[in-house]
Amino acid sequence: MTESLNGAAAERIAATYLQQQGLVLVARNYRCRFGEIDLIMTEGDTLVFVEVRMRASDAFGGAAASITATKQARLLIAARHYLSGLRQEPACRFDAVLITGAHRSTIEWIKNAFSE
Repeated sequence: MTESLNGAAAERIAATYLQQQGLVLVARNYRCRFGEIDLIMTEGDTLVFVEVRMRASDAFGGAAASITATKQARLLIAARHYLSGLRQEPACRFDAVLITGAHRSTIEWIKNAFSE
């Protein structure tokens, strides 16, 4: 139970941070049978799929290392599913927001964290 609360808190922190950077929130926790996308936002005309990761420390590679090739593949499929419901496909990218520290002390935003 605590883990999902931490995850939800991390997503709220990431959404707020990105909104402060000028992005606009479109959807939170988009789910389909293929997977889940934490945040879907826009930056100008670009649709941004955001994966949020939180870790207490950088041990074992930190938050970035937790976005494995398998996780990336699931995100790509879920994004394709989301895009299939749109009339016109916009420019898209995948970003990651990495939150490290027991008190969420460090936020790192990686634009174009991965692609197809």
